[in-house]
Amino acid sequence: MSRIRLILIPPSAALPASCLTLDAQGNVLTRGVVELDGQPPEPMRTVAVVPGADVLIRWLDLLTGSPAQVAAAALHGLRDDLAAPADRLSAALGPVPAPGERRLVAVASRSLLQAWGDYLSSLGLKADVMIPDSLILPEPAEEGALSAAVFGADLALRGRELALSVQPDLAEAVAAGRVLERIGRADEIERLLASAALNPPINLLAGAGRRVEADRRGWKRAAALAAALAVSPLILTLASAGHDEWRARNAEHRAEAAARGAFPDIEAKADAVVEATRRLAKAPPPGGATAAAAALFAAVESVEGAELDSLTAGDDGVRATVTYAAYQDLDALQQAMAGHGMSLTDESTVDDQGKVVSEVRVGGA
Repeated sequence: MSRIRLILIPPSAALPASCLTLDAQGNVLTRGVVELDGQPPEPMRTVAVVPGADVLIRWLDLLTGSPAQVAAAALHGLRDDLAAPADRLSAALGPVPAPGERRLVAVASRSLLQAWGDYLSSLGLKADVMIPDSLILPEPAEEGALSAAVFGADLALRGRELALSVQPDLAEAVAAGRVLERIGRADEIERLLASAALNPPINLLAGAGRRVEADRRGWKRAAALAAALAVSPLILTLASAGHDEWRARNAEHRAEAAARGAFPDIEAKADAVVEATRRLAKAPPPGGATAAAAALFAAVESVEGAELDSLTAGDDGVRATVTYAAYQDLDALQQAMAGHGMSLTDESTVDDQGKVVSEVRVGGA
């Protein structure tokens, strides 16, 4: 009989890891914990559930291509949401969606993936699959609802094209008026965990690529001395991640207030930042079409290998098609336009015979 070990990675390496053993049909055979001083575990397929607060989850419109190409395009598309360079991050892809649907993407720090792997190694385990806890939950049947369940110290939330884990006191703010359908029964959570272990919605390890080498001596000491856990790489990484999460949340609150201050008519339930960005992108550029064309010509000239293929001005604003050599060149074009007090919004980007082609809109900064 094929069995699966399911491990819930705790928020701190000093805590034991909860463990379920499942049969091939997802029935729970055993429940318990795996600790540093325990006996070497029996070899079997291992699925690890990791804290969703440390994983960025989105659904994106992505072109077809090799997994590496699609993952690179996903990181490029999410560049404004990421606080670290792309080479420090790993993008895992969900199943290829049906036509007209968007693709699930999960982004995590490579160093954090390795820290989780090292934590499991200290327990004598190696994960075959890693899943963020928020993707364990089912999508709610109702559009105006969110599934919610507690994992560790965080509350995992799942909606339509939404999955994240937050501190419980932020749940109502994130829900923004949507009903929270809380899942609290242990047997129901076990059923969801088993279902995810049998059919993982995503595998964070599939996007890890080359393993990032790190000093594992802290983990070896942790196996012998509990005191060394205080300086283990996992705790340090999670502490850093927690600090970054706090900064991100603080920035989100300030951005929300600024957006509503600039556009008081934005509906209370709407995402104020998204709506304000949309309005600014569609706002006429300062100086009109002539000034926009001059600024765009100058921006293109400043980026080696970039070309302006077309430029149109109409009722829907100033639009252009630009070709450039690498994805990061678009960032340089946007920075150049910002120097002229204008924005350059990427509306679609494709690879074309070794070049990158973007449809962009010129708007107010």
